Amino acid sequence: MHREIHTIGYVSYSVEAFIATLSRLGITMLVDVRSRPFSQYRPEFNRDTLAGILAREGIVYLFLGDECGARIDAPECYVNGKVDFHRVKDHPRFQEGLTRLRGEMANHRVAIMCAEKDPLTCHRTILVARRLAERFPEISVKHILENGAVEDHAEMEKRLLKLHKLDRPDLFRAERERIDEAYDRQGAKIAYSEPDDPGMP
Repeated sequence: MHREIHTIGYVSYSVEAFIATLSRLGITMLVDVRSRPFSQYRPEFNRDTLAGILAREGIVYLFLGDECGARIDAPECYVNGKVDFHRVKDHPRFQEGLTRLRGEMANHRVAIMCAEKDPLTCHRTILVARRLAERFPEISVKHILENGAVEDHAEMEKRLLKLHKLDRPDLFRAERERIDEAYDRQGAKIAYSEPDDPGMP
């Protein structure tokens, strides 16, 4: 059973550099958590194309965008047209996705993929990795950065605290409480919002 899982965003990589980075880290399964696994500008990262490229390199592709995507198809997880990460975390489909991720780690070194280069600006970290680590504390989460360097989850959380100016010690709140607040603030900032209805005045 592997106890380490990585996250990665493809947007700053050529597909060759992307594959090389995964291979260097021994990744044997890439889990795509994009709700819409297509790219207008980077067609090599479209679902079927990428799956084929990965297969030739001996890396398994798994799509979990329905379970762990940023645009969950569940009206009860939206508030005023915007995804609420707190509602998503308790949704059975999302929990099934986390269970599937944990299960795949029994046989594979797994990386979770979305688009954004910085883990702080992507739901793969602020929603998926957060709740995966929370539910399965034995898992060690690592984030692959745009330059190929690997950042520990705890270091990412320090950057998250600093981003929201919550990094200074607080006599009235433990660090974990401040981290949770930073996650919630960032989640509200990056959560998907449905486009306005063009038919509305």
